[in-house]
Amino acid sequence: MKLTGARILIESLRKEGVDIIFGYPGGQVLPIFDALYDAPLKLILTRHEQAAAHAADGYARATGKVGVCLATSGPGATNLVTGIATAYMDSVPMVAITGQVKSFLIGNDAFQEADITGITRPITKHNYLIEDINDLARIIKEAFYIASTGRPGPVLIDFPSDIQGQETEFIYPDKVDIRGYKPTYEGHPGQIKRAAKAISESKRPILYVGGGAIIADASEEVKKLAIDNNIPVTTTLLGLGIFPQDNELSLGMLGMHGTAYANHSIMESDLIIAVGARFDDRVTGKLEAFAPHAKVIHIDIDPASVSKTVDVDIPIVGDAKAILKQLNKAVKKPDTKDWLKQVEDWKKKHPLRYKDDDKVRPQYILEEICKATKGEAIITTEVGQNQMWAAQFYTFTKPRTMISSGGLGTMGYGFPAAIGAQIGKPKATVFDIAGDGSIQMNIQELATAVINKLPVKVAILNNCYLGMVRQWQELFYKKRYSYTSLGSMCPDFVKLAESYGAIGIRVTKKSEVRPAIEKALKTDNTVFLDFHIEQEENVFPMVPAGEAINKMLSGGLA
Repeated sequence: MKLTGARILIESLRKEGVDIIFGYPGGQVLPIFDALYDAPLKLILTRHEQAAAHAADGYARATGKVGVCLATSGPGATNLVTGIATAYMDSVPMVAITGQVKSFLIGNDAFQEADITGITRPITKHNYLIEDINDLARIIKEAFYIASTGRPGPVLIDFPSDIQGQETEFIYPDKVDIRGYKPTYEGHPGQIKRAAKAISESKRPILYVGGGAIIADASEEVKKLAIDNNIPVTTTLLGLGIFPQDNELSLGMLGMHGTAYANHSIMESDLIIAVGARFDDRVTGKLEAFAPHAKVIHIDIDPASVSKTVDVDIPIVGDAKAILKQLNKAVKKPDTKDWLKQVEDWKKKHPLRYKDDDKVRPQYILEEICKATKGEAIITTEVGQNQMWAAQFYTFTKPRTMISSGGLGTMGYGFPAAIGAQIGKPKATVFDIAGDGSIQMNIQELATAVINKLPVKVAILNNCYLGMVRQWQELFYKKRYSYTSLGSMCPDFVKLAESYGAIGIRVTKKSEVRPAIEKALKTDNTVFLDFHIEQEENVFPMVPAGEAINKMLSGGLA
């Protein structure tokens, strides 16, 4: 059966189980969009290509499936770049498909030509330029395999428009065999045995768990290791939800804006069991001072991540779920009674605090959202103060419920990611926790949410500032607020939401917070909750840049 390249793409996506694509049309993808016209796939038309990439990313994180986005050549393709980089930094499985000018025009500066494979080479796991239609089916099969295996990540396929119209016989491969790409899944038995012995002999162990454990679907294995052996658990931002935060062994998030007790615990531990985490700078703080008494076990599927930042004593390369299953069988319960007493003492001395008064405080808003949703919502965030308050004051109990741009820190991410998550999980309650600055970066996606009848809720923590940058200026630049005040140029978010057909609710009093959240949850529509919070509220604890992570600023709340 002969099919055009465009039809081969559609049929190949179907073979990969794809039923949702996020994208935007343009001249160099017209054959693909024509094939989509009557294809059994749904394309979610975003209002900007960057939003298509973020929505595909949010869909992938919420479901565990590969997200797919589609854009035309030139500016359409380059508009995907920030979303691709976001997915790359956070190991999100994504396939980005871009149109390209006709193959015989490549390199001639043709209209809307851009070398997107060259541009994205540093931020993709792999990418392809289609040069022969007979390679197309194989390349699509490989792209999905590479994106979803090993340490996941985005793969880009650049597809010239003339090849989209060419015909060939459609034969879809049933397997992939790529020389040089053989991810390791089974951990080395000797290293697992060494790790089990180290855990059994430790007095002050701590589990440090990242987003890689969520990707590996290792939540049950993490819980078993922690609970059976009385080991406290701290997570990265992207690891939130892997271990229930309502469990007494939970320390919440660690790092620059982590809990004080998590930071003290990891600094005083004698053994760090790192699972699917990469010891990034926001976690370690001053590297030379990080966890000086601890040996390190590092479980990760990416060998390049092991000992990249922190020297590791017992490296175990492979799938976190498979390795933890073996480890759980081999560990003998350590004696952690004295350690848990010390951890509990830190919890009592240094709880998360905020000023409890009659003002509209963002921390209170997050606590009320958590209570109203019973901690079962999918939370997406923008980046900045809103992101950190969500991490601190929403109690995450399940994996794949905290969706945020961790590595790249992308403003404008949360709203389109919430759209992708809501489409992937239509029965879930999805809340985007936003700032008034970052929400405006992809605010046009109100149209996407409303036209697709998505009941996404957006909590805008509105302080008329670029809050996190303002906080740094207050603390370290003598309150010289250089271009961080949005002042009178803050839009009326209620009117803005209503202009798109969404619902807007303004909140200016503490007594209005919970009723507004309840109203939003009962509304079967996209809702913007415009919370007017204290303008100079700060995120604490905070570790200043270059300090050890137990040297925290408390903002007078300690």
